[in-house]
Amino acid sequence: MQGMIGHHAQAVEMVELLKTRAAHPEMQALGKRIELSQEDEIKMMQAWLTARGQMAPEQHAHHGEHMMMPGMLMPEQMQQLAAVNGPEFDKLFLQGMIAHHQGALTMVEELMKKPGAAQESEVFGFVSDVVADQTAEIDRMSGMLQEYSK
Repeated sequence: MQGMIGHHAQAVEMVELLKTRAAHPEMQALGKRIELSQEDEIKMMQAWLTARGQMAPEQHAHHGEHMMMPGMLMPEQMQQLAAVNGPEFDKLFLQGMIAHHQGALTMVEELMKKPGAAQESEVFGFVSDVVADQTAEIDRMSGMLQEYSK
């Protein structure tokens, strides 16, 4: 949960860049969906950790403070994303967010391999939602990327 909060926080950082750099209008709707789902899930994970007496990282901690989790963009990739605008931004964002979401699916897959994982209904529901949401968004973003690459 602690690592996933940092992972989600980076997605929110990426969406912040999208708000002022995207070329295609549908990118804004995509960004809003990602932002809302990631922020809601961060709050749920923080509450889950706090209820168990665990350290709950802040969502808005500086990016460099988060440990790197599967699919996260390296600092150089975030800088590259922040340095472009328009159609080039859209393509880089989509490529990065697809990899980011695939990383979240990898994290869930690794978690579920552990004996006794996701036995709590709240955790099982969370990982099920992550898989469903991230898979749907990967499909949506892959179609957008294909369209924008024509």
